[in-house]
Amino acid sequence: MSEITPVRLSLADLLGRPYVEAAGAACAALYGGGPGTDLALEPVDFFPAEFQAWQHGMLDHVGKPLVSGAGEGLAKGASTRHFDAAAHLERAPLSARGPYRIGEDGRVYLTVKAEHYHASLGHAFPGYALIARARALGIPNATHNNTRGHVTRLVEEELVRAANGLEREDREGLERVLRASEPHVLNRVLNLETGSLACEAALKLMLARFYLMEQGMPGPVYSGRTPVFLVIGNDDGGMQANYHGTTVLTQVLRGMWPELGERLAAEGLFRVAALRPNRMDDLEAAFAADGRDGVKIAGFLHEIILMNYGGRVLTPDYLHRAYALCAEHDVPTLVDEIQTGIWSPERFSFREYGLRPSCVTLGKGFPGGEYPASRLLFSAPLDVMPQFGALVTNGQEELASLAYLITLRWAEANSETIRQVGDYYEERMRSLAAAHASCAGISGARHMTTLVFHGVDAAKVFAQAVSHAGLDVSAQTYKADCPPCVLTKLPLTFDEAMADFVVRRFEAALKSSA
Repeated sequence: MSEITPVRLSLADLLGRPYVEAAGAACAALYGGGPGTDLALEPVDFFPAEFQAWQHGMLDHVGKPLVSGAGEGLAKGASTRHFDAAAHLERAPLSARGPYRIGEDGRVYLTVKAEHYHASLGHAFPGYALIARARALGIPNATHNNTRGHVTRLVEEELVRAANGLEREDREGLERVLRASEPHVLNRVLNLETGSLACEAALKLMLARFYLMEQGMPGPVYSGRTPVFLVIGNDDGGMQANYHGTTVLTQVLRGMWPELGERLAAEGLFRVAALRPNRMDDLEAAFAADGRDGVKIAGFLHEIILMNYGGRVLTPDYLHRAYALCAEHDVPTLVDEIQTGIWSPERFSFREYGLRPSCVTLGKGFPGGEYPASRLLFSAPLDVMPQFGALVTNGQEELASLAYLITLRWAEANSETIRQVGDYYEERMRSLAAAHASCAGISGARHMTTLVFHGVDAAKVFAQAVSHAGLDVSAQTYKADCPPCVLTKLPLTFDEAMADFVVRRFEAALKSSA
């Protein structure tokens, strides 16, 4: 069994002694005292052996009631009819710890999809105790773009370092990267709040090459051309497979607002072209048409694992060819790592693939579900946006940035364990699918492995059986062209024993529904 690498750090270790001493002095001045620097110097064990042992011990309780009389007299809420129709309030959390939550029905649920794909280290990860210590030291969360705090600025540097594959001690290398002006060196960071806003910001950077964003700015290099955005589509050529957020234009990218999309295209203002996954012929045809009839490819936007389309994985050969064509045609690339970021043993899936994107979006797993906090990494040639181009009041939160640092430090220390456990789980799931006639196979990769079924009904029956057994999964059965599947995204704190437990429960559900 793989071994968790211990991580034991203090606030001073993460943020630097000069900063915590200055923060401690400021706290004393404001509060007439305070905890002093001792609290900042005391290390925290990020994932103690006792916590891991407790996780194992709780497995026997999964699916069973642990609290009686739960859920009585609770609020009904006032949501939309569509949210209410999809709700499972019996699973809503009363309390949560690690990969477990006790729902309003009093039962224990194992969060096999890391809540909604974002609780990368589970709930109440012991390392996040440093956040409470920072708050006790008077370090605030709320600030603004013009007063980005030390912690947020430190996260910017750390993300640039990690995205460029530099060691933490390589300060000279980091300074060199920060000064670079090449088109594929990621050395700019925009701090935002949700993945949708990060993707929207990337879209703005690409549109700024076609349209004037603000009076007084230099003229766009492709002014007068129709921007065409290449996205990953369905196997039948539809647009629904990609998912780059819930702002209007990013929804247009996946076929929502169809009348608006048609009008924009008809007026020559904005077009979307969907490429079938891993189809080289689509890719070559799209670039062969670049420049004709006044159009210009504005950007190639993609995920690496399409969690909105059955966990489909784009192949390295396909993406390397796409990036080569983009380089030839002066087309910026966006790799959307909202889903895959931090779950990769390299922290970024694009690094595993050896890609050099123009933009990278991050969110979900990096702050570990503690805060909504996204980031857009991009290269210097795209640094054209005015101050208010992607302004978010809460995007610079200091404690959210601290969550990033904690998650990143633990994941870096345990990269090999993350790889081993992920590979083990994927192989177990592959064997499981091969042993059952209702399964068509698997998709996804490692912790994000997807179980694919031959039919929608089989997927629904399986998902219901698994949920009844206390495993919280997502059944993706709502798209006509999407392979019926059940998605998982194991928290990174799982080990092989916990992966085995999940597979055994899956096996029991498959047998019961056969």
